[in-house]
Amino acid sequence: MATELRPIRYEAALEEAERLWGAKSGTPEGDRLDVLATLIEVYEAKHYPMDPPDPVEAIRFRMECRP
Repeated sequence: MATELRPIRYEAALEEAERLWGAKSGTPEGDRLDVLATLIEVYEAKHYPMDPPDPVEAIRFRMECRP
């Protein structure tokens, strides 16, 4: 049985991942969520790159968050 491959659009992938959220691992839904999460992660890393935080600012932020 051949599976038709089609492009996955970012917004549609987010909506589908939200719908599948909480699916059990090892099920078809869980497998689809895993694939979508991987594709979303790669897309976001390419289109919305994040610089690593400044170490001093990261320490200050963590200190301010402590109760």
